[in-house]
Amino acid sequence: MRVSVLGLGYVGCVSAACLAGRGHEVIGVDVNQAKVDLVNDGRAPVVEERIGDLVAEGVRTGALRATGDVREAVMSSDVSLVCVGTPSEPNGSLCTTYLERVTEQIGAALVERRARGGRHTVVFRSTMLPGTCLNLLVPILEKYVGGTAGVDFGVAVNPEFLREGTSVRDFFDPPKTVIGELDPASGDVVAALYDGLPGQVFRVQIPTAEAIKYADNAFHGLKVGFANELGAVCQALGVDSHQVMDVFLADRKLNISPAYLRPGFAFGGSCLPKDLRSLVYAAQRADVSVPILAHVLPSNSDHLQRAVELVERTGKRRAGLFGLSFKPGTDDLRESPLVELAERLFGKGYDLRIYDANVNLSRLLGANREYIETRLPHLAQLLADSVEEVLDHAEVCLVGTRDPAVLAALPRTDGPVLIDLVHLPDAEERRAEPEYVGLAW
Repeated sequence: MRVSVLGLGYVGCVSAACLAGRGHEVIGVDVNQAKVDLVNDGRAPVVEERIGDLVAEGVRTGALRATGDVREAVMSSDVSLVCVGTPSEPNGSLCTTYLERVTEQIGAALVERRARGGRHTVVFRSTMLPGTCLNLLVPILEKYVGGTAGVDFGVAVNPEFLREGTSVRDFFDPPKTVIGELDPASGDVVAALYDGLPGQVFRVQIPTAEAIKYADNAFHGLKVGFANELGAVCQALGVDSHQVMDVFLADRKLNISPAYLRPGFAFGGSCLPKDLRSLVYAAQRADVSVPILAHVLPSNSDHLQRAVELVERTGKRRAGLFGLSFKPGTDDLRESPLVELAERLFGKGYDLRIYDANVNLSRLLGANREYIETRLPHLAQLLADSVEEVLDHAEVCLVGTRDPAVLAALPRTDGPVLIDLVHLPDAEERRAEPEYVGLAW
């Protein structure tokens, strides 16, 4: 394919050189003439393993060249990869100045490019927040081109997952390839660029592709911060932190796994909240700052409050709650977030009914009974005997369980407002219904 790569920083230079190495005809574009001259001289403008050899080989074979002229590059290619920087503004917001500028230049060039016939596809590889492409960049292109994206020209988002120092290796052996496509034809063009590379290919909506890069990097930062904070606490307590983490990492069932990484409701139970409090307290006693660990429980509480606010926004006063124990298949109510939710709603004066097939007040014993008598002493008058009793009562229902009996009885239309706390199996189908509200989806 004939490809123009706009921006010859780390991402652009590596993308251009690697695409040329895969047999594509590549034109690199940059406003910095020194970078353009270096590439045309067969030298890489960035320091990176293997990049020098790839650039030299691409220039030698004629597969790679560079220019400072956006129009020339767009006119000579079928697909444009936008790899310009999106730095932070002083207030932390994303700077889209370079994105907007190059998009305007591409749009102006596409007017002439369209007249020659053939569809050009613009692929944004720069990291940008969800909504940037569709709400900011596509309108710019359509204004300049005088046409419709997805019809007169293609648009896609293709986030990169290249680590400086190993970026060439990452390009040829990616963890995944993500293609945010405006239309299938646009996605096909991007998929063809990477045809034959290993790793799973995900073709998704454009905002999803934009968000994935942020999900990755936020989690990477969180992991580093978590390990460092835990290491500092271990050191203060005289424990070998690397030995602790060796054992921690050996657990592939819960620790290094998809476990706990699906958006849902708040966590609770007799272990997690208690142990987090103890660890944070121990850190404070040792004069060790642990801002990530110290904010896990407040974050959890804020997520629970989102559910309360969703109920408040409905304006309804008769509420139902399905589920009460802290996890399915148990009657353990200790530090259950659903108990906390019921307590907050009841305290705000909601006329509440609750159904949980596993919770029978007469069978609660010991610390479990003591906890519920302290936190929700009115539970007996709130518990319903059946799913139908809750549905008949409620104007708004919070679904905090995947109990098959509950799922089977939930109405699809003309019922109470459903606030989904567990991502119901048919959540994607229900999303378009006015009576359905997802907690974080």
